[in-house]
Amino acid sequence: MVFTTIKIIYHEKNRHHWRLWFYRKLQHKEILLEGYDVKVSTTDLSKKEKYEHLKALPNSENLEIVQLKLENKDELKDFLEGCAIVVHGGTPFQLDFTDPKAELFDPTIIGTENFLAAIQNAPKVEKVVFVASVAGFNTHFPLLPGTQNEGDHVDDNDPPSLHEEDHPYAQAKFIANQTVEKFIKEHPNLTFEITTVSPTGVMGKALSAREDSTSVGLQYLFKNEIAPNPFVQMFYDNNIDFAMVDVADVANGIFKAATTAGIHGKNYLLSSESYKMSDITLMLNHKAPEGQPSIIYKNDLAKKELGIDFNSARIPLNQFSE
Repeated sequence: MVFTTIKIIYHEKNRHHWRLWFYRKLQHKEILLEGYDVKVSTTDLSKKEKYEHLKALPNSENLEIVQLKLENKDELKDFLEGCAIVVHGGTPFQLDFTDPKAELFDPTIIGTENFLAAIQNAPKVEKVVFVASVAGFNTHFPLLPGTQNEGDHVDDNDPPSLHEEDHPYAQAKFIANQTVEKFIKEHPNLTFEITTVSPTGVMGKALSAREDSTSVGLQYLFKNEIAPNPFVQMFYDNNIDFAMVDVADVANGIFKAATTAGIHGKNYLLSSESYKMSDITLMLNHKAPEGQPSIIYKNDLAKKELGIDFNSARIPLNQFSE
């Protein structure tokens, strides 16, 4: 398939997204530098702090920012008009919630269903990239699936693992990923390709001045050994191995997935090394780790088929510490 791309869209669901704004500037920078026209959605154009920094990117004259709510099917239909590559990464993330169905499951799953329905009626679409999560492979992340023990690995070929006691965010991402896979199986004659990328813990320094990303927030917590809830406290108490990936590698993975043909239906784990929490705290404070990294979430498929040479996890942690 030759990608004669007219527009690329990227949808930001709302302020609770985990990694999305954190790497989207890098993603858009790479895409704009390659000469693509880029259309980006935001749920509220009045909140310029969410996207104003994108206008400083090279070739930003090719960047269009449009207000869109994914729940509005008519707006979504209009937004997809003329797009050949679509990157969908919108999903809410929040550790604290009152109603998991209304706050997490419905926005994530129904939003995915609406999006899948809409792209079937967008005749110029050639490639769709879903920015998913490692939770699509294992809702128990950052721990191993319940069937595995210390020293085991998780890779792209392992059967997905859902634990009903895990956080609703992880369960929602898991179900959304299953929704995409079911859609692919039920539509064997699609005129476009669907590819998914699933990052582990995204680390590194943000390129905008915003500080409300959960990725930035997590690094701040880890650096200062702060535990705002029992979930994070468990990281320190057990000195868990935490799988990470450089924000730059995630941006590169999205771009490669968007512009590589012949990978329909694939889901690529984007991950580098795992370090103990104690060592992550040291590196975030610009100190050398005491232990050695391990590889728990394997990246062989992304390296082979997307051509990604993953950075050591030390690189983004050191960059953030600076």
